Amino acid sequence: MPLRTVNVTRYVTPLREGGSLPAIVEGDDDGLYVLKFRGAGQGPKALIAELVAGELARAAGLSMPEIVFAQLDGDLARTEPDPEIQDLIRASSGLNLALDYLPGSVTFDPLVDHPDAALASAIVWFDALVSNVDRSARNANMLMWHRRLWLIDHGAALYFHHNWSTGLQRSDAPFPMIKDHVLLRRATGLREADALMSARLSPEIIERITQLIPDAWLQEDENFPDATAQREAYFRYFVQRLQSPHQFVEEALRAQHL
Repeated sequence: MPLRTVNVTRYVTPLREGGSLPAIVEGDDDGLYVLKFRGAGQGPKALIAELVAGELARAAGLSMPEIVFAQLDGDLARTEPDPEIQDLIRASSGLNLALDYLPGSVTFDPLVDHPDAALASAIVWFDALVSNVDRSARNANMLMWHRRLWLIDHGAALYFHHNWSTGLQRSDAPFPMIKDHVLLRRATGLREADALMSARLSPEIIERITQLIPDAWLQEDENFPDATAQREAYFRYFVQRLQSPHQFVEEALRAQHL
């Protein structure tokens, strides 16, 4: 299904713990969202990573807040007293990305919260698939909400797309940084997760997700003649990565014995 689009009507408050200075905003549907700005330092590639990784996680059966496209009017900067935030709003005028705000959620604490082996294995598998470098004990990027574990903040995933000259060639590469994953020691069912999650991410599902990437976020790249070809590269990367054998799974299994 296509993503909903909301118009941002009010900037509520910044979330300064995020490196890209995300913010809680209100949409024209009266909902609250965590807005990820296109004009932040990481640029539109961070939004593509949020979108593609987030929807892959949802399709694989993991809990993700709803992702929406968010239209931002640069004139909202006029009511914001902070000059840094003013600049960020103006630089992000147009199409951005936002996630449903989960009121009352708390940050995942590995000393308190103990997901079962099946869930931990599914999350480790997923993060190895999308090359997510940002699920460590220092910064788990997970929330507990209504007694469920929710994944957030995937802007640092898909690091292959920062260098498309070698991106597709690395589709079958292992992911050594999985050794730092906060749930690695609890992920004792990686083989089972591999079979289950791979079956859920068919080429048809991957195509549907990658087709969601807006042209406005696809910057010119000498490796592609146009936005359509660049969008196709994301599709081909994940289809190739999910072809057996999965080196990213073998790397995670090796990392458990380090």
